[in-house]
Amino acid sequence: MSEKTEVNLTGVKQSQGVWLVKVPKYLSQQWDKATGEVGKISINKKQGKTEVHFSLNAELSAPAAAEEKEGLPQVPRDHPFTMHSVGGQTLAVFSQSNTDGISLEGMVVHRAECRPVVNDNYMKLKKLQIKESTKPQRLSQQLERAVTTVFKPVANHDFNLEYEKKKKSEGKMVRAERQVVLDMLFSAFEKHQYYNIKDLVDITKQPVTYLKEIMREIGTYNSKGAHKSTWELKPEYRHYQSAEEEEERKSS
Repeated sequence: MSEKTEVNLTGVKQSQGVWLVKVPKYLSQQWDKATGEVGKISINKKQGKTEVHFSLNAELSAPAAAEEKEGLPQVPRDHPFTMHSVGGQTLAVFSQSNTDGISLEGMVVHRAECRPVVNDNYMKLKKLQIKESTKPQRLSQQLERAVTTVFKPVANHDFNLEYEKKKKSEGKMVRAERQVVLDMLFSAFEKHQYYNIKDLVDITKQPVTYLKEIMREIGTYNSKGAHKSTWELKPEYRHYQSAEEEEERKSS
């Protein structure tokens, strides 16, 4: 936005209040496919407490014909909201038109997190997402003819130097495949609810930076209270089973 761009402040004059809601990635992807209504939100009062619930449109929840053929699970429909306070922050929502006009839509009055109901169908979808994230980005390819381009030999390639540098900085610990680390973490959290990062490093034998990166995705860090400085799994990951455990469950 340039210095000369004017901002339409109609939203302030009309005292428009907006909600800032965090939604799962798969839900936003389904919304992008929609050509009409994406779902319905219900707001109810229960014992003096506000309960908000989002229900995804049935057409967006059902997998497409090609996806169904591949055995992809149905997208969860029911999503209760977890409400949070704004916390004394001043947050606003802006929009930008096709002509680059900036408008203030309103001030954030509520923050919330849209979470799915954890069931077997959701866990299948989550396991598929984790599996997709562990697929290698580079694949080998067989060439039909010999490469005739002249390459100049080098004493050591950049990726080897980078690996050696990382190995020295992180000691003897070498990153394992993401799925392997996830299985070790889920297995550990089945025994105890809380772990500090040092214990998780001892269990997985993984570098601290790599471990924290994974834990930020699947866990919550407790910065205060009785379990200060520990990690625990997010609610949607507490019923996760590795592929081996699921096979054992089916066979029994």
